[in-house]
Amino acid sequence: MKNVIIKKSTMDFLQKLSVNNNRDWFNARKELYMGAKLNVEEFIDALILKMNSHDRIDTPSGRKSLYRIYNDVRFAKDKKPYTCKFSGHLKRSKPMFRGGYYFRIQPGESRVACGFAYPNPEDLKRIRMDIADNYGEWYKLMKLKGIKNYFVKMIGDRVATVPRGFDKDHLAIDLLRYKQFWFIHSFTDKEVLHPDFLKNVDKTFKAIRPIFNYMSYVLTTDLNGESVI
Repeated sequence: MKNVIIKKSTMDFLQKLSVNNNRDWFNARKELYMGAKLNVEEFIDALILKMNSHDRIDTPSGRKSLYRIYNDVRFAKDKKPYTCKFSGHLKRSKPMFRGGYYFRIQPGESRVACGFAYPNPEDLKRIRMDIADNYGEWYKLMKLKGIKNYFVKMIGDRVATVPRGFDKDHLAIDLLRYKQFWFIHSFTDKEVLHPDFLKNVDKTFKAIRPIFNYMSYVLTTDLNGESVI
């Protein structure tokens, strides 16, 4: 399996763009941008291939995974025309394989993330019902070695008080308040440029699998464990 690295020239381009975020500078260096973009696309192509040996990724290519580098400044306070990073996401094969992956290549702020960033109301209700009934299993998942080593803990937005329909004195009220279920791992620039970066991103994403497996089961069954797919 081919190993692809993030090139120093890619990081250098992003660093220079951060201090020259204007159209004249960017247009004069369009070729450098295209080379950096191709590097990241090839890296994600290799990541998708690697992950598909143990997961089911629907995103077909690195090119399809990337977000645009061009900012929509029409209604934004920040009028900088470009986002100084390469970022994107990888989708798992629904409906059976739930959860998603995110990546960001940016000098000083590179990271990957995974989980459920914006579950729809129906999914969120089903997740909370499972937490209420099986909170012991949830606490076990959060204490898994892979979760602690790669992500430390789950993060995400939470409701300010108590979700409607749940008891404020529930033993798992801290988990029930979550409306996002998100896990982040940051990388230094040195780690991004290291030949093992591809392998390390894959290992980081793989560490979330027990939670994805559990959530996939929850979101494809009813409270009696019967399939709803």
